[in-house]
Amino acid sequence: MANPSRRPRRPLEPAKPRRPDIGLRRRLLLMALAVAFVLLGAGVFYRQVVETDFLQTEGERRYLRVAEIAARRGMISDRNGEPLAVSTPVETVWADPRKLVERLDVLPELARALDLEPQALRERVLAKSDRGFIYLKRRVDFDEARAVRELIARERLGGVDFETEYRRFYPGAEVFGHVIGFTDIEDRGQEGIEFAYDAQLQSEPGLRRVIRDGRKRIVQEVEQLRPPRQGTDLVLSLDRRLQFLAYRELLAAVREHEAVGGTLVALDVDTGEVLAMVNQPGYNPNALRDGGSERRRNRCVTDVIEPGSTVKPLVVAAALERGLITPTTEIDTEPGYFRVGRNLVRDVHDYGLLDVTGVIAKSSNVGVVKIAQMMEYADLWSLYDHLGFGRVTGVGFPGESPGNLRHYSDWRVFEHATLAFGYGLSVTTLQLAQAYATLAADGIKRPVTLLRREPGAAVPGTRVLSAETARTVRAMMEQVVSEKGTARRAAIAGYRVAGKTGTAKKAGPNGYAGRRYQAVFAGFAPAERPRLVMVVMIDEPGGKSYYGGVVAAPVFQKVMEGALRLFNVPPDDPPPSMLLSGRGGLGL
Repeated sequence: MANPSRRPRRPLEPAKPRRPDIGLRRRLLLMALAVAFVLLGAGVFYRQVVETDFLQTEGERRYLRVAEIAARRGMISDRNGEPLAVSTPVETVWADPRKLVERLDVLPELARALDLEPQALRERVLAKSDRGFIYLKRRVDFDEARAVRELIARERLGGVDFETEYRRFYPGAEVFGHVIGFTDIEDRGQEGIEFAYDAQLQSEPGLRRVIRDGRKRIVQEVEQLRPPRQGTDLVLSLDRRLQFLAYRELLAAVREHEAVGGTLVALDVDTGEVLAMVNQPGYNPNALRDGGSERRRNRCVTDVIEPGSTVKPLVVAAALERGLITPTTEIDTEPGYFRVGRNLVRDVHDYGLLDVTGVIAKSSNVGVVKIAQMMEYADLWSLYDHLGFGRVTGVGFPGESPGNLRHYSDWRVFEHATLAFGYGLSVTTLQLAQAYATLAADGIKRPVTLLRREPGAAVPGTRVLSAETARTVRAMMEQVVSEKGTARRAAIAGYRVAGKTGTAKKAGPNGYAGRRYQAVFAGFAPAERPRLVMVVMIDEPGGKSYYGGVVAAPVFQKVMEGALRLFNVPPDDPPPSMLLSGRGGLGL
């Protein structure tokens, strides 16, 4: 039974939902935004103020680069300003190996465009795949550059581009090759004038800051950091016209006489300038350097010869200087040989009784030895020494040989005799030319140079012989070029020419070899007042003729005749027809 005293329970009512605290949420959101703003502002402040330099540097590293500004190596020209060595702008192909490794399929075609071995190019790219720059080929020609550009456009090839460099070009090719020399791929002088004056000719590239795009192409130049320094130009003493003439005639003589080589040097008597210097065999400095050092050697200054009979006028000059002889002093050369100690000195013929002029004109070994024996050893050695034998000329050419002249204290009796007709000492062609220039300059020895001297500038010299002695010897040497002498083929119409032939046996490892000669002619013109000196040497003529008067003298005649005309030297012995017509600069 229910308890009436208990009240009945009321049914439970559902709880009312609590309203969200919007104000709290707003405050939390604002607080979060404030914190984010503060953090963002702090980050911006840190990056814009504290980390500015670092971030700018990192950014610039991705698009700013320092690039070189190509500079030109100094030009080499002849005495008249004609270019002999010039630097021309050419293109070089470079690549980013990191991008090329992604396009290995294109490498064979790229190699063909650059005339490279495909497998070698592939191996080089793979070996440098961790780098951002390699040269594919430097100083390419026009066709190669065009082929690469077409390939880049067709294959959309990235990572390959061009830059400008300078390439050395030699307009005179092998005519000037031995003197000028050449440069390497880095434009550094390797031979000749290019090497001797490399510091003067060398340029210094400039620097600039540039912006590059993603393909490494320059899109904007920002600033120049350092201006380029161009190389200093160099003017040589050589005359381009005379050099070409000398080269042509020397080459023709070497071929005609089947010789192994030859040299020719021409000097200006008044200034000591080298006007021509040529060699055979030659090489082309524009071509690949595959000729070897044998062909690249400038034999005029690096190779020595025994001068043979060309020293006989010098022996006579030494005796004249000491008053031991006169041009008319008689020397008995009979019977064509002369005993010196246990050895014999021989002449080609028995010339009998000769005066000193005849000794030079007939090139008598017996006669000149008898003249030399009138002097002490020191007398002959002193003249040779003062003329520069046994020491470099100081022309500044790399590899110049000093020749060989033993001190007279080491001479033996027969050596004193052989030195009188050009055996037992060795000289370069340039040294012999300088000695003859001393005779031509009235006994004054002037320094030789391959650089042009300023016109009218005084050239200091050293007196080696008296003017009277030099003029007397020159007058005797004219007979060598006469009908009575050994060098009739050196005569030049309208000019008095003086000179001396020499035909020396060539020394080998086992002494003097038979049928191996060096034919020489040295002379100057005009004889009364010489303007030009020239020495021609033909090495080992292989034909029937090997005498200096037959092989070398005709080369002298042709080149000297052209030189006198090029330098407007008036004739000193014009024939009557020239006087009547006014030719040769005498009649008008």
